[in-house]
Amino acid sequence: MTKIDTSGPENVLPTPSHTVGPFYGYALPFRGGEDIAPLGHPDTVTVHGYILDGAGDPLPDAFVELWGADPDGNVSTTDGSIRRDPATGDYLGRNGVEFTGWGRIQTDSNGHWYARTLRPGARGGSAPYLSVCVFARGLLVHLFTRIYLPGDDAALAADPLLTRVGERRDTLIATDEGRGTYRFDIRLQGEGETVFLEFR
Repeated sequence: MTKIDTSGPENVLPTPSHTVGPFYGYALPFRGGEDIAPLGHPDTVTVHGYILDGAGDPLPDAFVELWGADPDGNVSTTDGSIRRDPATGDYLGRNGVEFTGWGRIQTDSNGHWYARTLRPGARGGSAPYLSVCVFARGLLVHLFTRIYLPGDDAALAADPLLTRVGERRDTLIATDEGRGTYRFDIRLQGEGETVFLEFR
């Protein structure tokens, strides 16, 4: 709460900062947030990993939001990720048909998260990637990063962001575990810290 001193605007004290979590357990989680791909779509891939703190310990109360283009590189403008009943306001779930490209996943008690989505296509001069936003206890602001999926070495080598981060590029590229499954751990700090992006 901002304290106001009526003797003048120069005496207004700022509101103290607080962390972005874990105070979001009521409204942010929703059933099926990890199921981004339409049900039964043949091009579905699974991306999973752990969110780890500076000591390498998993965070059991974090959120991951993902956004991704469709396989043709188009960003979806389809509504439907969080459909609500207009009469009750209850969550209805995804319609299971349209690809919205967006999902929100809460880590489990072991700090693990997963999402089923479509492998994104390239956009502009970038290699295909998923945009990521991380919410976790101890963070004063949420963190942005990317997940690049391996498979096109030429596109990864030419990607402008991966070129700029140099030796740390591996913190942005998922590991192919085979059969359409990719692992991507998010390290908040310390050795092997994931590259995080700042938007201005």
